[in-house]
Amino acid sequence: MTTDSNRVIIFDTTLRDGEQSPGASMNLEEKLRIASILEEMGVDVIEAGFPIASEGDFESVSEIAKQAKNASICGLARAARGDIERCFNAVKHAPKHRIHTFISTSPLHMKYKLQMEPDAVLAKVKESVTFARSLVEDVEWSAEDGTRTEADFLCRCVEAAIDAGARTINIPDTVGYTVPEEYYALIDMLMNRVPNIDKAIISTHCHNDLGLAVANSLSAVRAGARQVECTINGLGERAGNAALEEIVMALRTRKDFLPYDTGIKSELITRASRMVSAITGFSVQPNKAIVGKNAFAHESGIHQDGMLKHAGTYEIMTPESVGLDNANKIVLGKHSGRHAFKDKLSALGYELGDNALNDAFKRFKDLADQKKDVYDEDIIALVDDEVMRVNERVKLKHFQVTCGTHVKEQIAALAIEVDGEERKTIAAGDGPVDAAFKAIKEIVPLPNAHLELYQVHAVTKGTDAQAEVTVRLEEDGKTVNGRGADVDTMVASVTAYLNAVNKLLVKRTKGKPEDIGTI
Repeated sequence: MTTDSNRVIIFDTTLRDGEQSPGASMNLEEKLRIASILEEMGVDVIEAGFPIASEGDFESVSEIAKQAKNASICGLARAARGDIERCFNAVKHAPKHRIHTFISTSPLHMKYKLQMEPDAVLAKVKESVTFARSLVEDVEWSAEDGTRTEADFLCRCVEAAIDAGARTINIPDTVGYTVPEEYYALIDMLMNRVPNIDKAIISTHCHNDLGLAVANSLSAVRAGARQVECTINGLGERAGNAALEEIVMALRTRKDFLPYDTGIKSELITRASRMVSAITGFSVQPNKAIVGKNAFAHESGIHQDGMLKHAGTYEIMTPESVGLDNANKIVLGKHSGRHAFKDKLSALGYELGDNALNDAFKRFKDLADQKKDVYDEDIIALVDDEVMRVNERVKLKHFQVTCGTHVKEQIAALAIEVDGEERKTIAAGDGPVDAAFKAIKEIVPLPNAHLELYQVHAVTKGTDAQAEVTVRLEEDGKTVNGRGADVDTMVASVTAYLNAVNKLLVKRTKGKPEDIGTI
């Protein structure tokens, strides 16, 4: 893909590995929106999904491939002919496309998961890559649990995969077990021991179980890897993956030690982060590097004094470099017009079409009638809340709750629109939240769904602050997150629960073939 020896290829797997994070369910339109911002950012390879997993996954990868312009669209496939064919049929619509096939190579995985001997696994590597290469020019091969694979066997597999036509070789730290020095030595060993390694690009795919995913990835780049597999906000299974924003900004900020480049437009990082957070329902922790709310905040008096004298005293990168416009701190209110609102949205990284802008402006005016000052965080919560509601099957129409110290029963009266049909009910509960959620379940039966998380926090300061509520539902092993924001905490709670219900309805249609595995 590139001939520049200092160019690092950014391979984003938010739509595949990221979606495998419990609760991070996305529908087709949401995936298309994320793929669009990834392309706009300059991501080189977008791993759009696992086409064999379900009809929904196949359709998503296909549609993303059809809208692609510059990025290579990639699909994941096990070392099986059916997987590889299905993957090809999904990605073939893109101008540039890739098949990414994998098999486990560690003794532990081969014995207990695959129940295959090493020679049989090696034969599978050759067979799968050869077949994939017969369909596409661009084939990536991964050694699942590569960091716990015996060195000699890993070298044999890598050499065989390259001989069979793989042009990218991925060495995943599947369970987040390795440390930077060890991972450096592993990549360095492959660079020096595999005779045909010059015909392929080595890739990293690091999980964050020990909090070392980014450090391990950067260490591998220093050893010679030239592709990094990562996700927006570090989304992914268990503790997540290497975070794209951290990889990109580390390479950009520390060129003295890491003299490598990416093609990423870092000014779009914050926008992408917010979009992924809003769609998946996964809030970004305030102290998260690069994109956290506090990433550029300075409370210490000493820090503030230094910042006033010279920003470089305590900031190693500018907020503007990741898309934060800290200079634009205009607070809007009920007298603010459409033009000012549109300018504020643009400064915050949102570009909305006319219909979406009209809807957002109406909600802004409603919010401004309820609180005196509308801050950036309010607008972000408002727009993100609107983003989550696009094409939802279940929508809130009317809600009222009766509660208090001298009320015998907490009562919720609810009207919900389900696939265009309005339904009403009244339910009693141990508290207003319990009553509201029971009312929802009366209208939309969820006999096996369990509430795993109910969390409330204020978007801004003050008694008139919007409440942002996160709800997590689990049903038959499937987990979804829902979010809602409103100045009324109970309304935010209901919209969050309904958001989770809508995601659960989507997730019910998704499945995984037996032993689908992961990298």
